[in-house]
Amino acid sequence: MKTTFNFFYFLLSDKIGKHGVSLMRIALSIIYIWFGVLKIFGISPAGDLVEKTVFWFKPEFFIPILGVCEVFIGLGLLIRKWIPKTILLLLLHMTATLTPIFILQSSCFEIFPYEPTLTGQYIIKNLVLVAGALVISGKYNKDYYTAMCLKKEQQKFAANLQTGNHQIIK
Repeated sequence: MKTTFNFFYFLLSDKIGKHGVSLMRIALSIIYIWFGVLKIFGISPAGDLVEKTVFWFKPEFFIPILGVCEVFIGLGLLIRKWIPKTILLLLLHMTATLTPIFILQSSCFEIFPYEPTLTGQYIIKNLVLVAGALVISGKYNKDYYTAMCLKKEQQKFAANLQTGNHQIIK
């Protein structure tokens, strides 16, 4: 039984090892685009929380703008060359989303710090989004982009070489 379990687990983990970061990137994109669109159309359940947290801005303007930013973060995660800037924006956004824990403790906790309300749980789960962003940034690092640029240059060189050979033959 253990051998069968290990066989299937290692088979799955091998596939996840190859595609897990891409799955994380797509999942974060879906979350950001979905939640952003809800804010744009004024139907986000987090609207009241945002309004209470950022009380110095008019919510009818700020919340849709926040939604647009979230949609851009989601789209930025889908476009590989935008990932470094997008991760920075995502981490700044996540820092801002943690502020209600400090300024709206009564909304976030029944008993601070160990009994969160549903709102508090909603905010605390953002730690998973931060961890996902850090995993993504670990893959899409300087070495990845250097290799990507090298691959493009090799393709250009090969295309020029083929074009050059074709002209010589004529």
